[in-house]
Amino acid sequence: MNLEDPLLKYREQHQHRLNYMPWLYWRLKPKHREWAVAWQKDYQAYLQDMETVHIGENVFISPLAHIFAEPGRPIYIGDHSFIAADCVLHGPLNIGAEVAINHHSILDGGRVGITIHDQARLAAYTHLYAFEHGISLDEPMYQQPVTSKGIIIGRDVWLGAYVGVKDGVIIADHAVVGMNSMVTKNVAEKTIVAGNPARFIKYRD
Repeated sequence: MNLEDPLLKYREQHQHRLNYMPWLYWRLKPKHREWAVAWQKDYQAYLQDMETVHIGENVFISPLAHIFAEPGRPIYIGDHSFIAADCVLHGPLNIGAEVAINHHSILDGGRVGITIHDQARLAAYTHLYAFEHGISLDEPMYQQPVTSKGIIIGRDVWLGAYVGVKDGVIIADHAVVGMNSMVTKNVAEKTIVAGNPARFIKYRD
């Protein structure tokens, strides 16, 4: 006889689904919303106790994400944003409201930090590194000096899956970066870019 509670088993699967598809969190029926909100409240309280993380209202953070925000490298997460499973976030990061960071994305703020403005959407496997290593032949790579300029992602920007963004880059409001692109230079407002390195394709309007 199977004594396992089928409702509990279903809830575990539902939590797993939310970890990878967090946008479903805001579509939950009331009977599921109750346990999901309590689940998030408990986890976010734990996270804020353990790390220098500041979390806004109505945020979803997957417990399967990896959040590192030691003193001096804080992470701010704005209202109604989500962070999906298997992301790695290392401060300093300033994430605005209604921002989507999908699964397996990596954001490392280096020394200067990454700023992501409201309503930006980062698809799965995006990589933003706000630092660079030197490449001089005078010493081994692991001993090279590290520099940091920071990265800025504008409002309503869409980064497609597997997009990489180089340190020092500014992607202006309403820009779109096609999947598998590597952004090495600033991207102008309302433009679509793609490629490695990313190049101008057309204007959104």
